[in-house]
Formats: sequence, structure tokens, C-alpha cells
Amino acid sequence: IKLMIKHAIILAAGRGIRLMPLTKKVPKAMVKIKNQTLILNGIKKIQRYIDNIHITVGYKGSVIAKHVIKNNVRSVINTNNKGNAWWIFNFPFNLINEPIFVLTCDNITNINFNLIEKDYKKKGSPECFLIPVKPIKNLEGDFIHRKKNIVTKLSRKIESDIYCSGIQIVNPYKINKIMKKTESFNNVWKNLMFKKKLKVSDVIPKQWFAIDNIKQLKMYKKNFLLK
Repeated sequence: IKLMIKHAIILAAGRGIRLMPLTKKVPKAMVKIKNQTLILNGIKKIQRYIDNIHITVGYKGSVIAKHVIKNNVRSVINTNNKGNAWWIFNFPFNLINEPIFVLTCDNITNINFNLIEKDYKKKGSPECFLIPVKPIKNLEGDFIHRKKNIVTKLSRKIESDIYCSGIQIVNPYKINKIMKKTESFNNVWKNLMFKKKLKVSDVIPKQWFAIDNIKQLKMYKKNFLLK
């Protein structure tokens, strides 16, 4: 079932230093799981719901670009030496006054896009909407503290029952209206928290994993082979 949300962006510009030596030859997004690349795993899941998929690339960007273009993505954005939120504030995304699903290439998840879209609308279509997950042992993440659904703090140290998954919905046009340009999602979140405009969903993916280092890759292959 296709969504009302028409765009998704997968962030795949990272260097993947903690996945060395694998990422000496290939970028993080091209690391293989279940006989396909991390990024293709994400693309295939999103394509069932969303037609316009955009990819940000940086390290070994041409390798990823060639790979994803074969798989019908709408655009590839070179964000080499730019921060992870740079694209929000630059053409053409800064003119898009509609929600965009944002995912990281190291996310392996089965999420109910339809439920999240409904919840996003129910919560007033905010500038930025975090999709939380239940903490998993040995996976680092920012714990989310909230009052009702308004995020009050993100913390690596102070624990709560949910944390950031790397999945969110943003409206770039709305964000550009209320803050100055930044390249960092941390700055985007801080600014929105200050304005009480950062919200978190009640919908939690049933299955979620993120691969940031070799230990996590082995752990995933052993225990978390999601379908």
C-alpha cells in the first residue's frame, strides 16, 4: 500500500570507520547482509510504500551511486564533507513542504510505514518526528525523554524506555522557516527541542537493528536475521 508521504531519503555518506577493515574497500552502505547490500535491503523495503527514494553519498560515493541508480532511486545527492542534515537546508529539499521519511543506511528494520504515517498526522504533522525503538543491549543510542509526545531531552547517559532509531520524518520547508542553516542533526534536534517542536511517535518498530561496527555485524548475523 503506497503512502501519502511521497519521499524517503537514506543517509549513506558515512565513512564507516568502525567497520574497518570491511570499509577499506567498500563504503558502509555496501556491506553485505543476507546476500545483498545494507542499502539495497533498505531500498527494497521502502519501495513497497514510497516511490521517490533519495540517497546521500560521500565516501566512495560513485560506487554507491552506481549501485542504487540500478535499483530505481530518484536521486543521489553528493554530501561529501558535509554534515548529515546539510541536505535539509539546500536546494531542492529546502523547498519541499511535505514530510520526508529519513533513514540511515545501517538500519535493518521492519517498520509499519502506514501506522507511522497515521501517527504523524495524528500528532499534528510536526517539523520533525522521531521513530523510537526499545533499547537493545550492545547497541548505542540516544535515549529519548519526553512529556507526552514532546521530546525534552536526548541523552547517551540518562536512560529511558526508548531511544533514537535513526528513523524520523522531517518537513524541510517547515524546518527552514524556524531555524538557521546547520549541517548537524544534533543542532536541528536541539533547536526544535528548545522550541518544543520535536515530537516522538507512539509507534515502535517490532524489529530493529543497526550495524555500526564489526561486533554488531557478527551479532546481527548470529541473532537478528530479520525477514
